[in-house]
Amino acid sequence: AGADCVRELSKVRRLVGYMPDKFGSYDNMRVREYLDFFGAAFGIPRRERQKRVSEVLDLTNAVWMQDRYVESLSHGMQQRVGIARTLLHRPEVLILDEPANGLDPEARIEMRTILLRLAAEGRTLIVTSHILPELSRICDQVAIVAGGKLRAMGTLQEVTRTLSQRRTVEIQLLSGEGIQAAAARAKKALEPEADVTVSEAETIIRCRTSAGDETLGELLRAMILAGDRVGQFREVAGDLEEAFVTAAREAEAERDAAGAAQVASKEVSK
Repeated sequence: AGADCVRELSKVRRLVGYMPDKFGSYDNMRVREYLDFFGAAFGIPRRERQKRVSEVLDLTNAVWMQDRYVESLSHGMQQRVGIARTLLHRPEVLILDEPANGLDPEARIEMRTILLRLAAEGRTLIVTSHILPELSRICDQVAIVAGGKLRAMGTLQEVTRTLSQRRTVEIQLLSGEGIQAAAARAKKALEPEADVTVSEAETIIRCRTSAGDETLGELLRAMILAGDRVGQFREVAGDLEEAFVTAAREAEAERDAAGAAQVASKEVSK
């Protein structure tokens, strides 16, 4: 945001909002009192504070709970209040630690809606989470850290391709007629290790392959020449969980190698 984190610490604090995974609430306060308290801690004047509290309650769809005691709220409700607290000083960058952790499916959908709304307003959201399918639905950039190292960063498609070295291509036919023969053609055109599956109900052939764009182009051409009625031929985003597991295994292999090297070094020194 154009501020030096060492020399301009107070400016950075105004620009950044942080929501920890633990709520850290004052249970004997009502929600509006709780937010007003933190607004005062941020140094927001009283009149402006009331306006800001109403603003963040509306933004997080929490107006209806403003007179309830914090201790009476469910975990999902408390998470919403936590985001409201984080937004009080109107930060440009939000750092959210496991915002969907422990939420039921309905509360998770509500949380996702709030985060997408904040992103649509032009705020930058940095979200840490182990609920990877949820991240893949809301993030346009992904970073995977394993073993203390940044293993991959980029779009979801870039990250999954970097770590898995394979891509997923979906070929949808206009009808299920001849789909098995079309799948056999796809298998033959791709490398032997390619994983080709068929969903007759969806009339879709899915290919997990390391083939390049040129090979895929040749596959499409061959299918059309063979008379396959191709409705869609597209690459879909990879599996973020699979990419993370790959990164974790790489980190584990590095630790094992480092441990073996250390043992060998000690034996040599003897």
